[in-house]
Amino acid sequence: MYDMTVISEQYLLDMRAAVRNRHTKHDDEIRDLIVAARFDLCTLGGIKVEKVADEGDPLIKDAIKAFVRGKYGLDNPDAEKYLAAYSAMRDKLMLSDDYRKEADDKCTGTV
Repeated sequence: MYDMTVISEQYLLDMRAAVRNRHTKHDDEIRDLIVAARFDLCTLGGIKVEKVADEGDPLIKDAIKAFVRGKYGLDNPDAEKYLAAYSAMRDKLMLSDDYRKEADDKCTGTV
């Protein structure tokens, strides 16, 4: 069973570092962005839920970092660049048999 809404403290710490944030004040926003990225990878990217929820997968982690960097904060001059990088990574993952989900796979919070 995979729950795309469960985020380990280490994963949150890694994403916090990715946006150069050292405090916990915006952790809720970062958590929301991680979950949004996971759902985007699964629904729009067609990536298997077990891959999206795997915090140890370096390709998924890099894609989620790019998503979080692109969406974090209100005044981000590099947002477009990071979101373009995220879209490119998502599209490449979608082409891989190891990552592509079957048509009947669901992208719910818990599967």
